[in-house]
Amino acid sequence: MKQIFILFIGLTLGMTIFPQTVYSQPKSTYSVTSKKAIKQYEEALALYDQRQYSEAANLLEALTQSTPDFIEAHYMLAQVYDDMRQPEKTIAPLEKALAVNEKFYPEGWLMLAESHFGLGNYDQAEKAVSKYMPFPHATPELEKRAQVILASCIFAKKAIASPVPFNPINLGPEVNSENNEYYPCITADETTLLFTRLVPTASAYSGKQEDFFISKKQGEKWITAAPVAEINTPTNEGAPSLSADGQTLIFTACETGDGLWGGNREGIGSCDLFFSIKSGNNWQPAKNLGSGINSGSWESQPSYSADGRTLYFIRGKRSPRGIKEQDIYYCYLMDNGRWSPAQKIPGKVNTIFEEESVMIHPDGHTLYFSSNGHAGMGGLDIYKSELLPNGEWDTPVNLGYPINTKGDENSIQVTASGTVALFASERPGGYGGLDLYSFELHPFARPRLVTYIAGIISDKNTFKKLGAKVELIDLETGKQVAETYSNGGSGDYLICIPSGKDYALNVSKEGYLFHSENFSLKEYKSTQPYRLNVQLQKLKVGANVVLNNVFFNSNSFDLLPASRVELDKLAGLIQANPNVKIEIGGHTDNVGNDQANQTLSENRAKAVVDYLVKKGVDASKVSFKGYGETAPIDTNDTEEGRARNRRTEFKVVE
Repeated sequence: MKQIFILFIGLTLGMTIFPQTVYSQPKSTYSVTSKKAIKQYEEALALYDQRQYSEAANLLEALTQSTPDFIEAHYMLAQVYDDMRQPEKTIAPLEKALAVNEKFYPEGWLMLAESHFGLGNYDQAEKAVSKYMPFPHATPELEKRAQVILASCIFAKKAIASPVPFNPINLGPEVNSENNEYYPCITADETTLLFTRLVPTASAYSGKQEDFFISKKQGEKWITAAPVAEINTPTNEGAPSLSADGQTLIFTACETGDGLWGGNREGIGSCDLFFSIKSGNNWQPAKNLGSGINSGSWESQPSYSADGRTLYFIRGKRSPRGIKEQDIYYCYLMDNGRWSPAQKIPGKVNTIFEEESVMIHPDGHTLYFSSNGHAGMGGLDIYKSELLPNGEWDTPVNLGYPINTKGDENSIQVTASGTVALFASERPGGYGGLDLYSFELHPFARPRLVTYIAGIISDKNTFKKLGAKVELIDLETGKQVAETYSNGGSGDYLICIPSGKDYALNVSKEGYLFHSENFSLKEYKSTQPYRLNVQLQKLKVGANVVLNNVFFNSNSFDLLPASRVELDKLAGLIQANPNVKIEIGGHTDNVGNDQANQTLSENRAKAVVDYLVKKGVDASKVSFKGYGETAPIDTNDTEEGRARNRRTEFKVVE
């Protein structure tokens, strides 16, 4: 068999496998002997190399008419039409080449299958790829591609026969414009929308550049989007990820090192990930996320988990054979506050082809992404994958037709509620180019049910809004499930959490006593957030804090494991302030014998002190006292009041 092309699996636009580099054969090895025909063919090759596609196509059309057995000319003509983005014209020359000799270049059947598949001709694509399967495959990539096309044709025909509900609604002129809008991201409360817009500019070589715009919701309507002035530069910013609380922005910036950035925007690779933190109403200067995440390849399209501890993103590169590879990577926040080295997500999501537009839902267990390496409708389809108990991602599920079509679908964002999705699309009735749309997500494609807790952190005495560390602990497991910081200007915080569990909330800030709460969402069915405002006390003599997350069994002074998180935090507070001495106070309700209650309160307070000393606290810094039922903070006439009176406190005594 005479090899006339080096195949390149180009999956960026039309997902074709047409060769992108064409080499002339020695004249003695062409499929024809006519010197005139060979000369014309090589003239067409020269025109192609110069990207004069129309001239090359005209010459090859004439050549294939005059010399219909010239197999290379037919394949070359198909290649030219593919590069001209005229896929419907690739089919005829491919069929003619295969009709002359299907064994001369068996990959022609796969090329024909790709052409039909890209046009949505699933029956014809299935027939063509089935013809290719018995032949020896030139590379493992081609064999895998053939398998994907065959599975996709079968899937697509079934999907069209059973469409899913889909009614996209344009977000309106306040968000969309005559320019392209894409890559939306939205806060958990669905009141802030940030996205990328391709805007005209005289400073860019292409005449356009990417900037961020933001819109706020008032009632049921979005207000006119405005540029994010603190982040936008004269070059490109794109593919943003906004944290669930809207306080952290992670995004992609390319073309670094040209002196246009300002601030700390030095790059490591061709495209890097940067982050910015919001203070009050303003974004701080963006910084590079560092070499543990960024590399000499390109990093883009980040998705920041709602718990603030995991970052997903796309890393792309060119393989030695020229194949464009894009996979989903992740890294997590380590105990030392640094990001772990990035690695591919485990499981069945990544393929040897392209994955992009990754989105981790606030439930922390549902991943949405686009790919052309799984069975789909054509181009890039949107998929959903669930996190398995072993830490791997399960087999992706296609979101179905007509959400996915024969074209490219990507940049999906699913709201925290899980019922609505946002995406970019160019369709009739829009405002120009790509617009942002929303649609109700059918139940099959929805994530797990989540809600969110939100509130304001402030000083108890001055009411000044504070920036503080907020931690959320699953009381059943004792593990931290989320960590964030309240806005230093507004005091606002927001954390997404799965419903149906009991939680502990810890808030801490240097110079203040930490605050703890616990609450249950096991029966919480409201669509509104669980609101919990917190007032912190200055660290001073006489300040008193209830340890709401210290637990004992009934009539026992044995500490339960769920108490450890809070007591460890108290130990840290004491060790960080060596001049402070505290008293642990135990309290009961008035049920039972007075002396028994007194003894129980003393033993519980002592159990806390014993734990703190074991954690390294100087015994001279902590004392204990049992108050029994003598110091209630609520009525003992109700169960709720008695529950509040049964408590453990600490008080600053020196």
